[in-house]
Parts: sequence; C-alpha cells; structure tokens
Amino acid sequence: MSIFEERESAIRAYCRVYPVVFDKAVNARQTDESGKEYIDFFAGAGVLNFGHNNQRMTKAVVDYIQSNGVTHSLDMHTTAKRQFMQHFTDTILKPRNMPHKMQFMGPTGTNAVEAAMKLARRVTGRQDVVAFSHGFHGMTLGALSATANQYFRNAAGVPLNHVKHFAFGCEEVCPGCELGCGMNSIDQLTAIYKDSSSGIAPPAAFLLETIQAEGGVKVASKEWLQALAKLAKEVGALLIVDDIQVGVGRTGSFFSFDDLGIDPDIICLAKGIGGMGTPMAMNLVKPELDEHWSPGEHTGTFRGQDISFVAGDQALTYFDNDELMKQVKVNGQQMAEARAPLAQRYPDVNVTGKGMILGLDVGNGDRAKAIVNQCFEAGLLIASCGTGGRVVKLIPPLTTPQSDLKTGLDILVEVTDRVMQMEEAA
Repeated sequence: MSIFEERESAIRAYCRVYPVVFDKAVNARQTDESGKEYIDFFAGAGVLNFGHNNQRMTKAVVDYIQSNGVTHSLDMHTTAKRQFMQHFTDTILKPRNMPHKMQFMGPTGTNAVEAAMKLARRVTGRQDVVAFSHGFHGMTLGALSATANQYFRNAAGVPLNHVKHFAFGCEEVCPGCELGCGMNSIDQLTAIYKDSSSGIAPPAAFLLETIQAEGGVKVASKEWLQALAKLAKEVGALLIVDDIQVGVGRTGSFFSFDDLGIDPDIICLAKGIGGMGTPMAMNLVKPELDEHWSPGEHTGTFRGQDISFVAGDQALTYFDNDELMKQVKVNGQQMAEARAPLAQRYPDVNVTGKGMILGLDVGNGDRAKAIVNQCFEAGLLIASCGTGGRVVKLIPPLTTPQSDLKTGLDILVEVTDRVMQMEEAA
C-alpha cells in the first residue's frame, strides 16, 4: 500500500483517474516516475494556461526568490504586487476602458465568488442571487449554493439558501434537454423579476459563466448574455461573470466576454491568473461598487502571494501583443476540426466549445469514462464533466506545441472511434 492510499483522504479524486506518480512536467507534457510521458490536455483543470514550468515564469520566480524578494505580504504593498497591478492595468484594463478596482482575496476561485456575492448583497441590500443550471462556482458554502451539481451540493450538510437557479442561455440546445435554455430563460426571468406582483423580489446579482466548463462546456449565446445584462440593469441587480476557468486567454482573448458586448460589474478571476500554477484569485470590481467595502471586511491570509504576482506578471507578457491569442484561435479551430468527424459518424456525439476549451458530448458517462481511461493508457490526459460525466473536456495549455496538439487529438479520435465501435459491435 502506498503512502497515498494509507494516509491521504478518501476525498482524493483525480489521482483515481490518473493512477500514476508524476515526477516532472514541461509545457504540455508530464512524465511519471517510470519515465512514461503524457500529453496534458487537462492542464490542472485550467490553471496551467501557459504550460507546466513555463520558462519565463520559472526564471522570474527563481530570480525573485534568490534576491530575497518578499514571498508573503497579506495586503501590504510590495514591489512585486505593484509590478503586477501596473502591468495588468496597462495591458488589460486601459485598452478596454475598464475602470475596475482589483480585489485580492484568498487564492482560490471559490473565494473570489464568495467575495463577489457578498459585495453584491452589500451593494443592493438584497439577499438572493440568481445562478444557472449546470453552473459551477466553487465548493465553499456560499459559492456551493450557486453550484448546480447535486453531487457537490449533497456534501454541504446544511441548506444552501439564497440562490435561485434558472435555465442557462446555451447557444445550442443540448440533445434531450428540456430545461428551457437559451432565450426562453430570459423570457422567464423577465416575467418574474419585472412583474411587481410576481411575489419574487429582484436578486442582488446574476452570476454566470459565459462558458460552463465543469457543466459540460456549454457556451452561452451572445444574444442571451446581452439580454441578461440588460435585465440586470433594469431590475437593479449586478452582473457577475465567473471567468475563473475560461478567462486569461482560453477563448482567444483575455476575457471570455471580450467579443460579447457586455460590461460586467464584477469579474471573478483565478486559476490561470497566477501564471504557472501559483495560487492567486482576483475580483475586478467597478469603483462605485468597491466603495461599499470597509477595510478588512473580506480578508484572506494568502491574498498576498508575491510569487504569484511575479509569475502572473510574466503571464501578462503574453498579452502585450496578440501573437498568442491568434495562435489560440488557430489551435481552437484545429481542435474543432479534428473532432468534427466524430459528430458526423456517431449520432450520439456532439461537439461544443470555443477557442481552446472544447467538449465532446458522447451521450453518457460510461462512454466518456472509457474514453478518458483509454486515452490515459495511450498517453493523453483528459477529463470528463457535465451531467453524469458525459462530456470529454479538452483544456490544453495555450502554449501547447503543434506537434503535441496533433498527437493528442489523434489519440482522442482514435480512442473515441474504438470505444464507439466496440459498443456498436456488442
């Protein structure tokens, strides 16, 4: 029995999907302790947008540590924090005319969501938040109340209150879905919240992902997002975009909503914002809303992760020009084209996504599990998501070399064909 089996909690999950001990990692590849290499299309669940041990970041971090740079600072001022904030302002915010303040909290996405919901309630004086079917926003109680997955919700042990769930605004209705997604959900929301006699008061905020990563790579339509933003303004609610997994370049621009014509009041960021897997979470908050905070009202011991500021600053260099984002769009097209024949060959297969986050809905969780397992054996790391785990999700590093991207896609197509054909033959 290994030390992991003997001493690590039963809650462990991903190690059951990938039952090896990893030893080294570079860019889009990981190597286990036996020397076997794996192409990584999972990338730390979206954390490693710039690959494992990105050379720009490792050099900057090593240099910083060797210079005795501050490594932990709570919310005190440091040179590393100043550099990150200035770089983020100049490269991301100013070109978009975004006046938003940066709020740092505990280093996880769930903490960013908790802070956003808390602030929305403070600003509006309302308690309820509207979230959406299949959404995932974290595991702490407040964020968990906005997460739709019943498996996760069941672990709470207490009622999850003050969040109402409505159908998401999918640009394409999923096969077999009867939730009333897309513009139908806007009609329902409008009918409820603009009718003063509906008996349901308007919410503090609408909380959403533009692409529901854990929910099955469901993409919201531009029309739905714009209508929701308009409704939020009309009823005095905030619009909160959870860009934790699909932001920081994943869709071909820094924010997933850059081309969608919406202006969120609060934007939640984590995962890729830390650059190389170093933990960081940050909310972008419109200044007039940020004024509702009092000093120290939402703290976090690890909100001053200066190594994350150093690595995150290097990550921002990828946005000083548009070279990487152009490549992400090319790679995303390559990923979509590689999988399109699967949807043509098998009626139960459906392809979704945008940029370099793509989903392959294979109809049920058993098929998806078989594909994930056989891909792992063939040297490809992927994961499943969505209802019943029916969607195979691809989120490779944005910096994945073309050769690794092609090899990984070839493995995926070959394995999927084999699984589907074996099932047909049975």
